Amino acid sequence: MGRGATTNSIPEIENCKFMLVIGSNTTEAHPVLALRMKKAVRKGATLVVADPRKIWLTKLAKRHLQLRPGSDVWLLNAIMHVILEEGLQDEDYIREYTEDLDAVREVVARYTPEQAEQVTGVPAADIVATAREYAGERKAAIFYTLGITEHACAIDNIWSLSNLVLMTGHLGYESTGLNALRGQNNVQGLNDAGANPTYFPGYQTIDEENRRKFSEAWGVPIPERPGYRLDQMMSGLHDGRVRALYLVGENPAHTEPNAHHVEEGLGKLEFVVAQDLFLNETSRAHANVVFPASSFAEKDGTFTNTERRVNRVRKAVPCPGEAREDWRIVVDLARALGARWPEYRTSEDVWNEFADLSPNWSGIRYDRIEEVGLQWPCTDREHPGSPYLYADRPARASGRGKFYPVEYKPPIEQPDSEFPFVLSTGRTLYHYNSATMTMREPGVLDKQEDPFVEINPEDAVALGIREGDWVRLVSRRGDLEARAAIGERVFPGLVWMALHFAQAKVNWLTHDVGDPLIGTPEYKVCAVRLEPVAP
Repeated sequence: MGRGATTNSIPEIENCKFMLVIGSNTTEAHPVLALRMKKAVRKGATLVVADPRKIWLTKLAKRHLQLRPGSDVWLLNAIMHVILEEGLQDEDYIREYTEDLDAVREVVARYTPEQAEQVTGVPAADIVATAREYAGERKAAIFYTLGITEHACAIDNIWSLSNLVLMTGHLGYESTGLNALRGQNNVQGLNDAGANPTYFPGYQTIDEENRRKFSEAWGVPIPERPGYRLDQMMSGLHDGRVRALYLVGENPAHTEPNAHHVEEGLGKLEFVVAQDLFLNETSRAHANVVFPASSFAEKDGTFTNTERRVNRVRKAVPCPGEAREDWRIVVDLARALGARWPEYRTSEDVWNEFADLSPNWSGIRYDRIEEVGLQWPCTDREHPGSPYLYADRPARASGRGKFYPVEYKPPIEQPDSEFPFVLSTGRTLYHYNSATMTMREPGVLDKQEDPFVEINPEDAVALGIREGDWVRLVSRRGDLEARAAIGERVFPGLVWMALHFAQAKVNWLTHDVGDPLIGTPEYKVCAVRLEPVAP
C-alpha cells in the first residue's frame, strides 16, 4: 500500500460495522484500545475473532475462527476464494487503484473453504459467512498484531491481509483499513525515526540522493549498504561478525528465541553497553558498562502511537541519581567517539532535524502539538494531519496497491511422537515483555507471579496433571517448569505460555528460524512435550 503503518485512527473503531480481529489478544495486550471494540459491539457491530485460543474477546464475538497456529494463510486465502467465487469483490476499486489481482486470483482458486477446514480446523461454513460479512459491509476493518507477524511466514500473512483489504476496497475512508496494533511503547515513532537498518528516517530509501542529504546533515559519510537486522545480529554473535553490542532498553537474553543459544553468543562478545532503567538478565550477566536511562516521566520529547499520532511528552519528575535522558546519552557518546554532529540543545532540536529531513513529518512541530498530537503524513504547517491513509489512493509510486500471491507454508517445527504438543506464546494483562518493571510491583505480583502454562482438560487428564501442578515443558532447545492452568482456552494438543517470567523463560524453548525476508522469529509455533513434576 505504500506506508509502514496502521491505516486508520483509534476513535474510528467504535463506528465500525464489522471487525476482524486476527492474531491479537486485544483486551490483554491493548486493553484501552479494546474499549473501542467493546463499544462498537454494543452499538451493533459484528465482531469475528480469528485466534487459536479462546481469548476474552471471543465472548463478544459473533464467531470465533479457532484456527491451528500457523494456518493463517490458508484461512485468508479461503476467505478470498469465497469473495472472488461469489463476485463480492469491489471491481471499481480494483480497476482504478490496484494491480496484479489475477496472480492472486489464480492462487486462491485452489484454496476452497472445505479444504481450509481440513488444514485450519475452522468450519467451512464459518469461513463462508465471514467472507460474505466482511465484503458486504462498507465500514469493515481488520486488526492484527504479533499473532500474525511472529511466524516464519510473517510477510506472507501480512500480504494476505493486504490482499483481502485491496480486494474489497476497504481502504481510504473512516472505520476501515488494515490496522497493526503496535505492541510496545513508541515502537511506531522509533521506526519512523530510522531505528531500522533498511531505511533512513522517514522510511527514505538508501539511495545516492538520500545518502548525500543525510551525510550533509550529520557530518559523516553514510555507508552504501544497510546494517544488520536483529536476527542477523544474534547469529553474528556466534560467527564473529558482531563483537560489541549497545543495548538501549533491550533484554535479548530474555526476549530473543532459542535463548540458551543467545546467552552463549552474548558470552563471546568483547564489549557490551546497556542503557536502561533497571538491570535485567542481559545487563547483569554481560554488560561491561551500564548507562542509567530515563523513563517516560523523566524526559521531554515525543511518542508516536499506533494511529501515527505524534504526541508531546513532558518531564514530570527529575531523573534519579545519575540517570539521564536517552538522547543526551547517545549524543555525548557519539561525540566521545569523534562524531561532528550539530549542536542539539533540547529534544525539540532533535525533532526539528528529523522533521526537516523527512517530508511526511515536515508540518509537525512542537508548537502545533502542545495540546493534541498530529498524525503523519503532515507535509507542511497548514496540513491538518491524516486521520486515515490513502484517502486519494495508495502511496506506492504507481498510485496502486499491489496484490501479492501467497502459497501456504507450514510452520517450521511440527509436533511428533517425541514432542507431541504445539507451544504458542504471548503476553498477559498484568505483565509487560520481560517484566523488568512489572515484576517489581507487589500489586501486580498479587495478580500473577508464578509462571504458568495453559493446558486443555483432555490433555491434562491424559497426563495426570491437575490445576496448579508444576509441569516440565521440554523442547529440542531447553526445558522449564511452570504451573498448570487447565481450561478450554486452548484446544487439545495446543499449550500456551506467556513470555514474561525470568525464572521460566519461554524462549528457552522457542526456535530461532524466522521469516526469510525480514527475519521475524516464529515465536508462535514450536514443538514440546509435557512432563508432570513430582510433588
